[in-house]
Amino acid sequence: MQLGFYIDQSRCTGCYTCTVACKDWHDIPAGPVNWRWVVTVEDGKYPKVFVAFLSLSCLHCAEPSCMSVCPVDAISKRQEDGIVVVDQEACLGKEACGQCKEACPYVAPQFSADDGAKIQMCHLCVDRWQEGKKPVCVEACPMWALDAGPLEELEAKYGKVKEVEGFKFVEKNRPSVVLKAREPELLGYP
Repeated sequence: MQLGFYIDQSRCTGCYTCTVACKDWHDIPAGPVNWRWVVTVEDGKYPKVFVAFLSLSCLHCAEPSCMSVCPVDAISKRQEDGIVVVDQEACLGKEACGQCKEACPYVAPQFSADDGAKIQMCHLCVDRWQEGKKPVCVEACPMWALDAGPLEELEAKYGKVKEVEGFKFVEKNRPSVVLKAREPELLGYP
């Protein structure tokens, strides 16, 4: 089984509730580290403009580039659910290495500004799954723009869209995500 995310770009308003809930739940201090972030996608020219938002995090790829480049095996993929997890104790840190952040096409590995900072990233709220709960970002979203679960179930429920404005599916990595686009045509724009 592979757990993953559903992200509905047509519902996301860019409110950042998912980001704040994640930082709060995981006690991530204010600063550059965000296990979940929101991308703003802008296109067009006045008066025909297009704006959409996309809530992103580690997408627990089938073939994580971050894991394959780590020289000390500080990043692993759990066999039972496909969640990518990190061992901060084993990590060499951003100054000595940082290869994981460079290798990830989605810039999911995060490092604080502190000297000797070690890798951090979304682990799909593995602690909450063990309690039968979904990730905190999913439960916090006021627009129901996020969901999480077994990838096959997400695809059966929401479809198999893998690319939207602002997000490119990298076949080599195969991120565990299903998307719904905010279509410019639905807004009356060509």
